[in-house]
Amino acid sequence: MNERAEATVSRRALLAGAAAALAGVALAPGVHLVEIAKAAGQPVSSKVRWGLLIDANLCSEGCNECVLACNRENGLDGGTRPTDSQWIRKVELKEHKTGKRVSLPVMCQHCAEPPCVDVCPTGASFKRADGIVLVDRHTCIGCRYCMMACPYKARSFVHETLTAQKPDVPRGKGCVESCTLCVQRIDRGQTTACAEACPTKAIVFGDLNDPNSEISRRIAQIRTTRLRADLNLNTGVQYAGL
Repeated sequence: MNERAEATVSRRALLAGAAAALAGVALAPGVHLVEIAKAAGQPVSSKVRWGLLIDANLCSEGCNECVLACNRENGLDGGTRPTDSQWIRKVELKEHKTGKRVSLPVMCQHCAEPPCVDVCPTGASFKRADGIVLVDRHTCIGCRYCMMACPYKARSFVHETLTAQKPDVPRGKGCVESCTLCVQRIDRGQTTACAEACPTKAIVFGDLNDPNSEISRRIAQIRTTRLRADLNLNTGVQYAGL
């Protein structure tokens, strides 16, 4: 075998080895994570619509457990500077007429009609069949149109180089990111980190399309609302007690 042929074989072997090594690495939300779901026997389907119910009556002022859990699960450093990524933030609201105060977490609302997807010029912002809104960091060009379009100010821009990332939560400098509803956990049949960590069970995760799910039963029993319901975005996150 001549040198050129040997080099060709070596390159092919190298590429084959790299492909095998990358088989277990998350390349982009909605790509590798869909494969995980299929491997678990639960292909992504529009028959399911994942969402959250957040009960402000149960959410304790000063409690930050959902934020801490989100940071741990997704590899965020927990900074609160304008340049830091925050996938969940606690918001304090006050009713002017009654003086009533409520504390609640706000994150990506996973709209059925997401403005971020509409304005994205590359298709990096997209919605999975099961209603989860994600960003593909490989096609995100950092234009930040989606950040301007989001009425919930739920997206962050990664300004700095990231290290020690988690393989199933791909992030990258120069990209936009936001709450993924812990898609990596959902595709393994788990609940979201925020719902799991909430000490008062103020956050309920589940399938909004299943009338027998806990979240659907709770929504049927109590009055709920959506943030900026006037925009008719049909968000996957609903709130009680507002």
